[in-house]
Amino acid sequence: MDLHFGDSKPTDEERAAVDALLGPPESSWEGADRSDADLRWARGGREARDRRDLLLPGLHAVNDRIGWISEGALDYLCRRLTVPPAEAYGVATFYAMFSVKPRPATVLHVCTDLACAVAGAPELCAGIEARLGLGSGVSVERSPCLGLCERAPAALAIKAGDPVRTAVSAPTTVGEAVLAASSPGSAPEEPSAALAVPQAGQDGLMLLHRVGVVDPSSLDDYRAHGGYTALRRAFELGPGGVIREVTDSGLVGRGGAAFPTGRKWQATASQPDRPHYLVCNADESEPGTFKDRVLMEGDPYALVEAMTIAGYATGAHRGYLYLRGEYPRALCLLEHAITQARARGLLGDDVLGQGYAFDIEIRRGAGAYICGEETALFNSIEGYRGEPRSKPPFPVEKGLFGKPTVENNVETLVNVLPVLTMGAPAYAAIGTRRSTGPKLFCVSGSVERPGVYEVPFGATLGEVLTLAGVREGLRAVLLGGAAGGFVRPDELDVPLTFEGTREAGTTLGSGVVMAFDDSVPLPRLLLRIAEFFRDESCGQCVPCRVGTVRQEEALHRIVERTGADAAGDIALLREVGRAMRDASICGLGQTAWNAVESAIDRLGAYE
Repeated sequence: MDLHFGDSKPTDEERAAVDALLGPPESSWEGADRSDADLRWARGGREARDRRDLLLPGLHAVNDRIGWISEGALDYLCRRLTVPPAEAYGVATFYAMFSVKPRPATVLHVCTDLACAVAGAPELCAGIEARLGLGSGVSVERSPCLGLCERAPAALAIKAGDPVRTAVSAPTTVGEAVLAASSPGSAPEEPSAALAVPQAGQDGLMLLHRVGVVDPSSLDDYRAHGGYTALRRAFELGPGGVIREVTDSGLVGRGGAAFPTGRKWQATASQPDRPHYLVCNADESEPGTFKDRVLMEGDPYALVEAMTIAGYATGAHRGYLYLRGEYPRALCLLEHAITQARARGLLGDDVLGQGYAFDIEIRRGAGAYICGEETALFNSIEGYRGEPRSKPPFPVEKGLFGKPTVENNVETLVNVLPVLTMGAPAYAAIGTRRSTGPKLFCVSGSVERPGVYEVPFGATLGEVLTLAGVREGLRAVLLGGAAGGFVRPDELDVPLTFEGTREAGTTLGSGVVMAFDDSVPLPRLLLRIAEFFRDESCGQCVPCRVGTVRQEEALHRIVERTGADAAGDIALLREVGRAMRDASICGLGQTAWNAVESAIDRLGAYE
């Protein structure tokens, strides 16, 4: 592809897709079919450059309508936004859900990550490909985790057009997946989010108490079950009072880093530079994680309310909700919730008549695990490759668009609602001294009742597995997902707190609990983890870019018993792992060796 502006022209459909997002072009500088007279001087360049952040939505618009992004479509989008084609090409090829090569209008993403791999994903893919055959008009793509681990194996069909059509099939079979791909509009309706919550309807739940109880599309139902009580309390307390409550509650981030939420909010609120931004990280891509999806699908208004409170406390008037591209149902429900909240005065120029202006914009990801890192997420929203930034400066000083930004994930934000409704002291009394409140755990694998479980911090791993009905022959449990670590069946008394898992030599991460029985081939599982990190590395820093490849190569040799002996490869793995942990820019490279290391040292994986 020519990385400069060329002579390729967009098709009428491609042009319409871009114009539907950006409006019609105003001059030939932007690609309008007019005389060359207006090329004598440039107009609107500054305004177009200020819209650079619309590059990712523009790529989505073309990919949704056509199924892939041609040279002519990319060239036209670049002219509209005055983005150099070389840069836009780098962005378009960064994301797994986009294609710059022709492909069928229908793409069937079949998850091949940990939970689905154990549930027969390799055989499922082979069966689908054999059933469809060549010339079927469907592209079958092996996908990393689709966030449907409680219903493994899973597939997601996307049929390009106006409008784009999607269908989730999980748990799926060859026949059901082929049906979803052949006719997404006629596929069976996706089950309610309540089916992913075995505790649905039980007393005592704080974060999940509305899932399966309220209609997720009804604002009135949400308000009848306590909705917007917390926001009214926030307006009574004022911004400083809200931050004090959140600080006193001991709430820490639920994405894995466990940074105190109140400190982050206070640091952002105190910055004199304006405007401030709020970003909700809903790009949960860790294999085994699906709690945020369940919250968004089962209780979307709770997230809208929580984001409004966070914006009010930190002085932000605009919030960006960065949502996984693989979550079409969550997208639909959240778009509806935001529209309804805006129509009822709960978003907009005067929220609840309090003189506070706040609104939310959804930005879709496109299949990049690294965009779960907060600064990579900022770059993605701004229209650049989703590569992490060096720190300092930290996001509370210079984050999105170079302005003070507070970033939290979905579970962290939803925890703010009970903090305000019950008060900080009551919230802090739940859990332990250093890990307060309730925690959501995503349990999958070799259990009878996979799903999202809510328990107070301090519950043991064994207690959570008992709730889920762990099967006989348990061999290992993976905590924290691919970036986490394994524990043995005799270590189930590990308390599920940030400090407890650290003392046990593992990590809590985002709340993944994935059980594996003795039928699971552990070396193949570790190889899949290594493949995942190799694919998802952004390639920016050498330790991660090279280290993840060397790790995969060594594990391949061990599994296939070729090349060097296992002892030599294990020594190499340790050396590469230390280099990645010590020298990588972000958490992806720093944790890419964790699961493999724990499997070698705790499970004796290659003995």
